[in-house]
Amino acid sequence: MSVTIILIIITVGISLYAWQNESLMHKWIFQPYAVQRDNSWYRFITSGFLHADFTHLFFNMFTFYFFGGAVEYTFEALFGPTTGILVYLLVYLGGIIVSDIPTFFKHRNDSPYRALGASGGVASVVFSSILFYPTQDICLYAVLCIPGFILGILYLMYSYFSGKKMGDNINHDAHFYGAVYGFILSLVLVPQSLPNFFSEIAGWRMF
Repeated sequence: MSVTIILIIITVGISLYAWQNESLMHKWIFQPYAVQRDNSWYRFITSGFLHADFTHLFFNMFTFYFFGGAVEYTFEALFGPTTGILVYLLVYLGGIIVSDIPTFFKHRNDSPYRALGASGGVASVVFSSILFYPTQDICLYAVLCIPGFILGILYLMYSYFSGKKMGDNINHDAHFYGAVYGFILSLVLVPQSLPNFFSEIAGWRMF
């Protein structure tokens, strides 16, 4: 069984359990004010295994499944089974943690603020995939298919400006920084991917 599937099973199980256990949800959710007050730094990682509802959980895990397998396989092929899995976990779990750091500093004095979800880690894996396979189509709602590098640019722009507006209950900052983290870390780990990234884009044709 792949690491991606194992992580999905764990995340689904914890999310379902937390919906029935308010105490666990309260203890594990990302609350910057509580982190600062109680030194509950573990929330940076535990919040990535919680989700607000079924829709939130489904879209995160569906996206993770769609991209995670390819990235996991790529790292295993490059680094071997053991190191490859560790590197893959660094991308995914590291994305969950790192993506919440800006949120922590922005909301550490905002006691009502809370965030949860694996979006930072999922975005990290998606952008790792975009680095390795930039011209592979990403299909939105199985209808509109766009090459990864184009969708990546649009996604970063949308996440950045939406984060500035703060007009909804979505943590767009986590999406943005998770994506940047995944792309940069993968590039540092596999520097030879950069020439290939630009080569594939240069050879891409719309028709």
